[in-house]
Amino acid sequence: MDYRNEEPISEKIAIAKRLHAALGDELKMDPQVSVRLEELSVRVKDSSELCLSSGLGEACRICEQDEGGSCCGEGIENRYSPELLLINLLLGVTLPESRKCSRSCYFLGEVGCTLQVREILCINYLCGKLQKTFPPEILRRLQEVNGAEMDLIFGLHDRVKTFVRQKDM
Repeated sequence: MDYRNEEPISEKIAIAKRLHAALGDELKMDPQVSVRLEELSVRVKDSSELCLSSGLGEACRICEQDEGGSCCGEGIENRYSPELLLINLLLGVTLPESRKCSRSCYFLGEVGCTLQVREILCINYLCGKLQKTFPPEILRRLQEVNGAEMDLIFGLHDRVKTFVRQKDM
Protein backbone atom coordinates (compact mmCIF):
# COMPACT_ATOMS: atom_id res chain seq x y z
CA MET A 1 0.00 0.00 0.00
CA ASP A 2 1.15 3.52 -0.70
CA TYR A 3 0.26 5.99 2.04
CA ARG A 4 0.79 9.60 1.15
CA ASN A 5 1.22 12.43 3.61
CA GLU A 6 -1.78 14.13 1.98
CA GLU A 7 -4.17 11.61 3.56
CA PRO A 8 -6.01 13.09 6.52
CA ILE A 9 -4.73 11.93 9.90
CA SER A 10 -8.17 10.49 10.67
CA GLU A 11 -7.76 8.14 7.69
CA LYS A 12 -4.25 7.12 8.77
CA ILE A 13 -5.56 6.37 12.27
CA ALA A 14 -8.41 4.31 10.79
CA ILE A 15 -5.92 2.33 8.68
CA ALA A 16 -3.67 1.75 11.71
CA LYS A 17 -6.61 0.51 13.77
CA ARG A 18 -7.71 -1.79 10.96
CA LEU A 19 -4.19 -3.20 10.62
CA HIS A 20 -3.95 -3.63 14.39
CA ALA A 21 -7.23 -5.56 14.50
CA ALA A 22 -6.20 -7.79 11.60
CA LEU A 23 -2.48 -8.28 12.27
CA GLY A 24 -1.72 -7.11 15.82
CA ASP A 25 -1.44 -10.56 17.38
CA GLU A 26 0.67 -11.89 14.51
CA LEU A 27 2.97 -8.88 14.66
CA LYS A 28 3.49 -9.28 18.40
CA MET A 29 4.46 -12.93 17.85
CA ASP A 30 6.95 -12.09 15.10
CA PRO A 31 10.38 -12.37 16.77
CA GLN A 32 11.80 -9.41 14.83
CA VAL A 33 8.91 -7.25 16.04
CA SER A 34 8.48 -8.46 19.61
CA VAL A 35 12.14 -8.02 20.57
CA ARG A 36 12.26 -4.55 19.05
CA LEU A 37 9.00 -3.53 20.74
CA GLU A 38 10.42 -4.49 24.14
CA GLU A 39 13.70 -2.69 23.53
CA LEU A 40 11.91 0.35 22.10
CA SER A 41 9.77 0.62 25.23
CA VAL A 42 12.97 0.89 27.28
CA ARG A 43 14.53 3.43 24.89
CA VAL A 44 11.39 5.59 24.88
CA LYS A 45 11.34 5.52 28.68
CA ASP A 46 15.03 6.52 28.80
CA SER A 47 14.43 9.37 26.36
CA SER A 48 11.38 10.60 28.27
CA GLU A 49 13.18 10.48 31.62
CA LEU A 50 16.13 12.44 30.22
CA CYS A 51 13.78 15.07 28.77
CA LEU A 52 12.15 15.50 32.16
CA SER A 53 15.28 15.38 34.30
CA SER A 54 17.19 17.81 32.06
CA GLY A 55 14.38 20.37 32.10
CA LEU A 56 13.82 20.08 28.36
CA GLY A 57 10.23 18.92 28.80
CA GLU A 58 9.42 21.89 31.02
CA ALA A 59 11.10 24.33 28.62
CA CYS A 60 9.00 22.96 25.74
CA ARG A 61 5.82 23.15 27.83
CA ILE A 62 6.46 26.77 28.74
CA CYS A 63 7.18 27.63 25.10
CA GLU A 64 4.02 25.89 23.86
CA GLN A 65 1.64 27.17 26.53
CA ASP A 66 3.05 30.59 27.40
CA GLU A 67 5.05 31.73 24.40
CA GLY A 68 2.90 30.45 21.52
CA GLY A 69 5.33 27.68 20.50
CA SER A 70 5.39 26.18 17.04
CA CYS A 71 7.38 22.94 17.22
CA CYS A 72 4.26 20.85 17.82
CA GLY A 73 2.17 22.93 15.42
CA GLU A 74 -0.78 21.88 13.35
CA GLY A 75 0.30 19.77 10.38
CA ILE A 76 3.20 17.90 12.02
CA GLU A 77 0.86 14.91 12.32
CA ASN A 78 0.85 14.63 8.52
CA ARG A 79 4.36 13.18 8.72
CA TYR A 80 3.04 10.06 10.50
CA SER A 81 2.41 6.86 8.58
CA PRO A 82 -0.25 4.31 9.45
CA GLU A 83 2.55 1.86 10.29
CA LEU A 84 4.11 4.20 12.84
CA LEU A 85 0.67 4.66 14.39
CA LEU A 86 0.26 0.86 14.32
CA ILE A 87 3.49 0.50 16.33
CA ASN A 88 2.00 2.82 18.94
CA LEU A 89 -1.11 0.64 19.07
CA LEU A 90 1.08 -2.44 19.51
CA LEU A 91 2.62 -0.70 22.54
CA GLY A 92 -0.82 -0.08 24.04
CA VAL A 93 -1.18 3.59 23.12
CA THR A 94 -4.73 4.84 22.63
CA LEU A 95 -4.78 7.14 19.64
CA PRO A 96 -6.75 10.36 20.19
CA GLU A 97 -10.18 10.75 18.61
CA SER A 98 -9.74 14.48 18.01
CA ARG A 99 -7.27 17.34 18.15
CA LYS A 100 -6.97 19.03 21.59
CA CYS A 101 -5.98 22.44 20.23
CA SER A 102 -6.76 23.70 16.72
CA ARG A 103 -3.28 25.20 16.20
CA SER A 104 -1.32 22.21 17.55
CA CYS A 105 -0.32 18.77 16.34
CA TYR A 106 -3.14 16.27 16.46
CA PHE A 107 -1.14 14.17 18.93
CA LEU A 108 -0.27 16.96 21.37
CA GLY A 109 -2.12 16.29 24.62
CA GLU A 110 -2.40 17.99 27.98
CA VAL A 111 1.08 16.89 29.09
CA GLY A 112 2.95 16.52 25.80
CA CYS A 113 2.82 14.01 23.00
CA THR A 114 0.24 11.25 23.37
CA LEU A 115 2.38 8.87 21.30
CA GLN A 116 5.21 6.70 22.58
CA VAL A 117 6.81 6.20 19.19
CA ARG A 118 7.18 9.50 17.41
CA GLU A 119 8.24 10.68 13.99
CA ILE A 120 12.00 11.18 13.71
CA LEU A 121 11.62 14.96 13.35
CA CYS A 122 9.67 15.07 16.62
CA ILE A 123 12.43 13.19 18.43
CA ASN A 124 15.43 14.89 16.92
CA TYR A 125 14.45 18.55 16.54
CA LEU A 126 15.67 21.14 19.03
CA CYS A 127 14.94 24.79 18.32
CA GLY A 128 17.74 27.35 18.34
CA LYS A 129 16.61 28.70 21.69
CA LEU A 130 17.04 25.31 23.36
CA GLN A 131 20.36 24.70 21.61
CA LYS A 132 21.66 27.95 23.09
CA THR A 133 20.08 27.46 26.52
CA PHE A 134 21.11 23.91 27.38
CA PRO A 135 24.70 22.92 28.22
CA PRO A 136 26.56 20.98 25.51
CA GLU A 137 26.90 17.89 27.74
CA ILE A 138 23.12 17.64 28.07
CA LEU A 139 22.66 18.15 24.33
CA ARG A 140 25.22 15.39 23.61
CA ARG A 141 23.46 13.03 26.01
CA LEU A 142 20.10 13.80 24.36
CA GLN A 143 21.63 13.01 20.96
CA GLU A 144 22.95 9.67 22.22
CA VAL A 145 19.70 8.60 23.85
CA ASN A 146 17.54 9.86 21.00
CA GLY A 147 19.85 8.24 18.44
CA ALA A 148 19.39 4.82 20.03
CA GLU A 149 15.63 5.34 20.02
CA MET A 150 15.61 6.43 16.36
CA ASP A 151 17.72 3.44 15.28
CA LEU A 152 15.17 1.09 16.78
CA ILE A 153 12.26 2.98 15.25
CA PHE A 154 13.82 2.77 11.78
CA GLY A 155 14.30 -0.99 12.06
CA LEU A 156 10.90 -1.68 13.58
CA HIS A 157 9.08 0.60 11.15
CA ASP A 158 10.75 -1.16 8.23
CA ARG A 159 9.87 -4.60 9.61
CA VAL A 160 6.23 -3.64 10.20
CA LYS A 161 5.92 -2.19 6.68
CA THR A 162 7.40 -5.37 5.19
CA PHE A 163 5.09 -7.55 7.31
CA VAL A 164 2.01 -5.59 6.23
CA ARG A 165 3.06 -5.71 2.56
CA GLN A 166 3.59 -9.48 2.75
CA LYS A 167 0.06 -9.85 4.10
CA ASP A 168 -1.16 -7.70 1.17
CA MET A 169 -3.02 -5.34 3.48
